[in-house]
Amino acid sequence: MPRILGLSAFYHDSAAALLVDGAIVAAAQEERFTRIKHDHEFPKHAVDYCLREGGITPEQLDYVVFYDKPLQKFDRLLETYLAYAPAGLRSFMMAMPLWLKTKLHLPREIRKALEGRYQKRIAFTGHHESHAASTFFVSPFDEAAILTLDGVGEWDTATIGHGKGNQLKILKTLHFPHSLGLLYSAVTYFCGFKVNSGEYKLMGLAPYGEPKYADLILQHLVDLKQDGSLALDMSYFNYCQGLTMTNDKFAALFGGPARSPEAALTQREMDIAASIQKVTEEAVLRMARHAREITGCRNLCLAGGVALNCVANGKLLRSKIFDEVFVTPASGDAGGALGAALFVHHQLLGSPRTPNGKDSMQGSLLGPKFTNAEIRLFLDGKNIPHAYFEREAELLTEVAREMAAEKVVGWFSGRMEFGPRALGARSIIGDPRSTAMQSQMNLRIKFRESFRPFAPCVLAEDVSQYFDHDRESPYMLMVADVKKDLWCDLTAEQQALMQDPDLRKRVNVPRSTLPAITHVDMSARIQTVDEERHGRYYRLMREFKRQTGCGVIINTSFNIRGEPIVCTPEDAYRCFMVSDMDVLVLENCVLRRSEQPQQDDSERKKYIESFQLD
Repeated sequence: MPRILGLSAFYHDSAAALLVDGAIVAAAQEERFTRIKHDHEFPKHAVDYCLREGGITPEQLDYVVFYDKPLQKFDRLLETYLAYAPAGLRSFMMAMPLWLKTKLHLPREIRKALEGRYQKRIAFTGHHESHAASTFFVSPFDEAAILTLDGVGEWDTATIGHGKGNQLKILKTLHFPHSLGLLYSAVTYFCGFKVNSGEYKLMGLAPYGEPKYADLILQHLVDLKQDGSLALDMSYFNYCQGLTMTNDKFAALFGGPARSPEAALTQREMDIAASIQKVTEEAVLRMARHAREITGCRNLCLAGGVALNCVANGKLLRSKIFDEVFVTPASGDAGGALGAALFVHHQLLGSPRTPNGKDSMQGSLLGPKFTNAEIRLFLDGKNIPHAYFEREAELLTEVAREMAAEKVVGWFSGRMEFGPRALGARSIIGDPRSTAMQSQMNLRIKFRESFRPFAPCVLAEDVSQYFDHDRESPYMLMVADVKKDLWCDLTAEQQALMQDPDLRKRVNVPRSTLPAITHVDMSARIQTVDEERHGRYYRLMREFKRQTGCGVIINTSFNIRGEPIVCTPEDAYRCFMVSDMDVLVLENCVLRRSEQPQQDDSERKKYIESFQLD
C-alpha cells in the first residue's frame, strides 16, 4: 500500500497531493492556506493538510516526489542566458539567488520542510510527464492520446504522448523558446494583464473583438506548421533575456505600446485578444489532429496551462477529431503535484490501473472540509448572528428561495476544490435569469472588470436543454453556445449598445433568457452538476429548479479580485463581510447581510487592498 506525497513548488501555484494505494486522498494549493495568490513557496500548509487528511506522519510515507527536474531547468536557464549575454544580465542576477539558495538543493529543502522526519528516497519526474500523468491516469480511458501544453517545463513546452493501462510514453516534444503558452502569455502581458494569472481574462475579452490581427501574428510572430509544431520569431520577444515578455518591435507591429495595467481597454486590445485566441485554437486543433494520426487513439487527454483555455477545448471537442476529450481540472502547475505522485505509482512502481468509464478526480473536491460543530464554534465564539437548519431539505428550500429573489449567496459546503475553478464547494451563486446580476456581481462583489463573464452550473440531465452540448462537463473546462431558442431579439438601441466602446454597456444588454451567464458571442463556460460528484450542491439546484423551473444557476469563485478562493469558514466570513453578498451559507448555518454588524469602510478598504491585483 504505497503512500506517495507529490509536490510542486518554487515557480507558481505550489501544491501537495497524497496518494494511498493509488487512491487520491487529498490535494490542495498552498495559496488557499497562506492567502497569497499563486503562492510559490514550499507548500508546507498543503503538506500538513494532506498528511492530516490521510492520518499519517512523514515517517510513514513511502515516496516523496517533485513535479519537475530542477537541474535540467537550471541547464536551460544557463544556456539561455549565455546565448543572449550580456543582454540578460539583470534577469540573471535576479534569478540566481533563489536557485543557489533553494532550487538547486531541493532534496535538502524538502527534508527540512518535513522536519527531518522523512529519510527515504525523493524522486523527480519530468515537468510534462507530471502533466501527462495528471490527466491520463485519472481519466476514464484505458487508452488515449495525451497532449500537454504550457509555457515551459525544463526544456519542453508541449508534448504529444500515448497512454495505455498503467503506462504512458512521450512521443513528440516542442522545445523552448518556442511555446504556444508563452506566445499567449506574451499577448496577455501586452494587453495589460498579469502573466500566469491574466490569461483567462484575455480569453474572456476575445469575444468583444474581431480577429483582424490573426494573419499578422501568423506572418510575423509564429510559424505554425500543419502538425501544430511552431517556431516563434524571437526578435519580437523579450522573455529569454529580459524582465518583460515583449519588446518595442512587438509594439510596433500592433501600432503602439503595451496597454498599462488598469488602463481603459480599447478596441485594439479586444481585437488582439480575438486574434491570439483564433491562432491558439488553430494550433491546438492541428496538434490534436497530429496526435490522432500518430497514436491512432479515439480519446484524448489534455493538461498544462493552455488546457485551461476552455474556448479552445470546446472547439476541439466539436471538431470530432477525437470521440471524447478529457481535461484534468488541475491542469496547471498545481496539478503537477498530483501528476508526479500518479507517475510514481503507475509508471515507476507498475501498480495496475483499471478505469471504470468515469474519471477518478472525485469532482476535484479534494481539499479541507469543516463540520457544523466547527463552524458553530467559530460563529458563536465571535457572536456572529446566524440561523441553523437541522434538516437539509429546509436549508435548501430557504437558500433556493433567496436565490430566486435575486439575492447573491456565498456557498461553503463540503471539501474545497483542487485547481483554479470553484465547482460548487466554495462558490458565489445566483439566479442567471437576472438582467443585473452579471454587472452587480462583478463590480459590487468581485471588484473586477465588468467585461468578465460568469459561468453557469447546469443540472447534468438538463445540459442539452440549455446549451449546444450533449455530454457532461463537470470541471467547467468546456465552452458551448447557449441554445438558440433562448436567445433574445435585440432592439435597434440594444444593437447599438453592443458596439459601444464601454464594455459595461455591452454586458448589460440581455442577450438571452439567461443573461447573467451568456457572453457577448452567445457562449457559456459550462459546469454540469450531478448528485454522485456534487451531492448537496446538486440537490440545491434541484430545489431551485422546483421553485423556478430553471435548471441553471450562476457560479463564480468565492473570493474577491486578487484573493485566493476561500478555504476556511473564517475566510468565507471575512470575504462575505467586505463584499455585497446578501447571504452566506456555511454548511447548515445561514448568515444574512441584514443581520450582521455594519462593516467599517476603512476595514473593507484595508481588506480589499491586502490582495495584489491579478
